[in-house]
Amino acid sequence: MVLILGRRLNREDSGIRDSPATKRKVFEMDPKSLSGPEFFDFSSGSSHAESILQIFNEFRDSRLFTDVIICVEGREFPCHRAVLSACSSYFRAMFCNDHRESREMLVEINGIFAEAMDCFLQYVYTGKVKITTENVQYLFETSSLFQISVLRDACAKFLEEQLDPCNCLGIQRFADTHSLKTLFTKCRNFALQTFEDVSQHEEFLELGKDELIDYICSDELVISKEEMVFEAVMRWVYRAVDLRRPVLHELLTHVRLPLLHPNYFVQTVEVDQLIQNSPECYQLLHEARRYHILGNEMMSPRTRPRRSTGYSEVIVVVGGCERVGGFNLPYTECYDPVTGEWKSLAKLPEFTKSEYAVCALRNDILVSGGRINSRDVWIYNSQLNIWIRVASLNKGRWRHKMAVLLGKVYVVGGYDGQNRLSSVECYDSFSNRWTEVAPLKEAVSSPAVTSCVGKLFVIGGGPDDNTCSDKVQSYDPDTNSWLLRATIPIAKRCITAVSLNNLIYVAGGLTKAIYCYDPAEDYWMHVQNTFSRQEEIKSYFSLFQENCGMSVCNGKIYILGGRRENGEATDTILCYDPATGIITGVAAMPRPVSYHGCVTIHRYNEKGFKL
Repeated sequence: MVLILGRRLNREDSGIRDSPATKRKVFEMDPKSLSGPEFFDFSSGSSHAESILQIFNEFRDSRLFTDVIICVEGREFPCHRAVLSACSSYFRAMFCNDHRESREMLVEINGIFAEAMDCFLQYVYTGKVKITTENVQYLFETSSLFQISVLRDACAKFLEEQLDPCNCLGIQRFADTHSLKTLFTKCRNFALQTFEDVSQHEEFLELGKDELIDYICSDELVISKEEMVFEAVMRWVYRAVDLRRPVLHELLTHVRLPLLHPNYFVQTVEVDQLIQNSPECYQLLHEARRYHILGNEMMSPRTRPRRSTGYSEVIVVVGGCERVGGFNLPYTECYDPVTGEWKSLAKLPEFTKSEYAVCALRNDILVSGGRINSRDVWIYNSQLNIWIRVASLNKGRWRHKMAVLLGKVYVVGGYDGQNRLSSVECYDSFSNRWTEVAPLKEAVSSPAVTSCVGKLFVIGGGPDDNTCSDKVQSYDPDTNSWLLRATIPIAKRCITAVSLNNLIYVAGGLTKAIYCYDPAEDYWMHVQNTFSRQEEIKSYFSLFQENCGMSVCNGKIYILGGRRENGEATDTILCYDPATGIITGVAAMPRPVSYHGCVTIHRYNEKGFKL
């Protein structure tokens, strides 16, 4: 095999004698001796591009082959159109189209700093640039203008690494201006996580009203106590008091005043001159005072604790049974809808009884009556995680209901083994006494009972073994009297009711819907059942079983367990959000259960057990 490097000439045909210019060296190789490939693709890699770019940069410094001068703030930067166009689509559009700049030697660019242009050209000609806290902002803006996404992203990444309580709000505003969604989200999350520190810095006092509200309304705000939010808001208002005084009430609607320590509320909040001179704030102060007296009976967005304070709203499921005629369950378990976690609390004493009533008083839980020991009343102390026996009912009963109205517990109706009861008793926890109040207009067992707008409502129930009532009986504690209100569209027993946002919601009793009652208008509405997924309609075809549990938690209504038509208990949990009208199936209960109690309390989350 003969390998010829260059072109071989035929000297005889050409008549040209050998000369140094025409000689070619010929290598003769034996194919049998070849062990490698017949060709070799050589590449010097990135070093070649770097060396060429370095030479171009030297040309720029010595103004060699430069064909355009970029003028920024009066400073001239000699450049090569080809290099700029290769790196930036902005310059490629400028120089490659029939623009005036493509023909002129001097091109002036406004809206950027000369120092930024210097850094930009350093990156263009070397692929390197030093990003600092001093130049990152204008370097970002320059790279955005010239559409150098790699440099723009590097500046954004650098800003992420510089986040600090003193600058995160400014960087967040910068990110918002330039539509940097990832950086904006990281800034906001950082500020939420370090709010107590952030609120001490100058940037915080320069926030706009809507920006401030975005933080203080968040459940994800990390604080040690709600007092920190109040103080931050007041610092912001007092910074420009004449301009910001009119928005004080709007800001305080997002501060959870009811959760402030009572001493702090009295000694700091109520005596503040701005608040005292703002009549529109009085309702917020009144709400906080009522919460300090009534506890969880008062529900509003301001009574929900922020999880960072260590507290969360949980649903406590008390007792119940797995099937008709089965064993009664001793369990007291709490469910956190946010985490989906269940935790066991102290077991219910004398759990052999059934068909008792359960309600929450402030942050404790009462259990009354039941098929055995039907006069007994127990209270669960949430701070100590123990059950304590308190004063017994005057009249034993089961299949009754309890509700709290204006800080007092009412036991309503029920069955004593022979008759349905119209008897109603009221419990004062301070005197530990039960007293009789005006009886129901119609004796019923297994009704739905709840308090709303300062009155007690008893809905439906069974006046005897064979019939169900559609009556709504309303109790006014001021007059100690009962009135009949608009009847519920269905006559049912074994139903459950809760109150939310001055409306009453009723479910259970093997109904296929949720019903809503407006006490102010004395009007019933059928709530449209909209499921989050079509398949859930099939999964929950037997909705709202008899003797289900129902409780309001985090502004939503949860329906837990219950008994189907065949007598079997279910472990389903449904969540209804009145804001969207959507019903969602959530994680199942630890076990199927019916005839149980469901209440909502605030639980303190700490390693080990503490409430």
